[in-house]
Amino acid sequence: MTLRFSRELISKMLAEAMGTFALVFAGTGSIMIAERFPASVSPSAIPIIFGLVVSSMIYAVGHISGAHFNPAVTVAFAFARHFPKRQVLAYWLAQFLAAILASFILSIILPAGNTFGETISHVSLYQTFIWEFILTFFLMFVIIAVATDTRAIGTMAGAAIGATVMFCAFLGGPITGASMNPARSFAPALISGHYDMIWLYFIAPILGAMTAAFLYRWIRCENQNETEQTNAKGCC
Repeated sequence: MTLRFSRELISKMLAEAMGTFALVFAGTGSIMIAERFPASVSPSAIPIIFGLVVSSMIYAVGHISGAHFNPAVTVAFAFARHFPKRQVLAYWLAQFLAAILASFILSIILPAGNTFGETISHVSLYQTFIWEFILTFFLMFVIIAVATDTRAIGTMAGAAIGATVMFCAFLGGPITGASMNPARSFAPALISGHYDMIWLYFIAPILGAMTAAFLYRWIRCENQNETEQTNAKGCC
């Protein structure tokens, strides 16, 4: 099916671009500032900044685009049939271009330094894969729960997702950079020219997100079958 850039789709793409730009600008920007201006930003504050910016942008544009801000999340939603497959490439375009723009602007408004906020792993290849898979699994599991299940408390979606980003970044940040997001990893890698393991930071988050979406879909269906035995509508 041919993708048509309707006014509604363009609005969604702009919302995704705004959210992804903010995520990369604030998140990787805090890493760059901490390296270039010692003692200005504490390393322990960086995960908090990532969580807060994600939470804030969910409340700002979640009602417009669904607030994916992450190509892995977009694919997982499409895989779980909660998002039109024909719009995946449009969302990816918005997310990647916004992330690249954010990294580019940071590179010209900050002094030269040794990092552009790249996701750098300090463990082996397979360990990095497992870490990124699990961290993204947790993130997507929370996202799909609060975003698609009417039994969840919808008004707390931003807080829940931001908190998940935060604890994943605290836990996995020192080990793999806790990317969980191909666009977040690709943009600073493109600007810096360091592409080490970049393919892994695409594959592991996408597989982790898809697995979480599938598992939550299965769990939710099982729960409905248990509590609504008289209603033979099948799976959600």
